[in-house]
Amino acid sequence: MKVCMYRPDIAGNVGTIIRLAACMGLEVDIIEPCGFPFNIEQIRRSGMDYIEYTKINRYVSFEDFKEKNKNSRIILLSTKAKQSYTTFKFQENDILMVGRESAGVPDEVHNAVDSEVLIPMKNNMRSINVAISLAMVLGEAM
Repeated sequence: MKVCMYRPDIAGNVGTIIRLAACMGLEVDIIEPCGFPFNIEQIRRSGMDYIEYTKINRYVSFEDFKEKNKNSRIILLSTKAKQSYTTFKFQENDILMVGRESAGVPDEVHNAVDSEVLIPMKNNMRSINVAISLAMVLGEAM
């Protein structure tokens, strides 16, 4: 299993997700461009020294990412999904993907992933922070 961030906007969330992945023994995929200059020092603030304990794979585009991960299912966490993450049947080689904090993912990415899962929330709530969402779903998936 791996985790993936699609064009992240916030360095702090990237650092938090890298730290989560390091603690769980997972690789991190980042689809660029990021909404900030990708700088290890910025990310280190929230990722701390955990950055050295995980492999970070950077991709220039979603197409590049998809091409290099043909043998894995891409599972998108989305507020537009119909299926709850608690009823989804995860597999060992799945990649859990979160979208941009500001905009999620475009329709072409929604259409290209293998599955989408939803975290059920109280009505009128937009979304949960991507790092927290990923941690919730990853806990269930593992």
